[in-house]
Amino acid sequence: MPKSIHRAEYLVLCELLRDVRLHAGLTQAVLARKLKRPQTFVSTVERGLVRQDFLQLRDWCLQCGTTLEALSAEFEVRLKETKKMARGKRADAQK
Repeated sequence: MPKSIHRAEYLVLCELLRDVRLHAGLTQAVLARKLKRPQTFVSTVERGLVRQDFLQLRDWCLQCGTTLEALSAEFEVRLKETKKMARGKRADAQK
């Protein structure tokens, strides 16, 4: 199995982390300060260049005013939507 950063699901997570930050009204620079990290860290996370562990995801959520539970639930919803869209594209291609 490929490393998680090379899986399609990881792109969904990265997009979700960006959306969580934006929904909180935070810039990359502000979130980085809250996380005590450089702005480039937030950028590399959102672009999927570095993998986050459980505690880092929790910190991200807390600084954005949400929870891991909410992040996980939204992640599952987005995965289902992504899979549904992929099935639709395959069906259209077979026509």
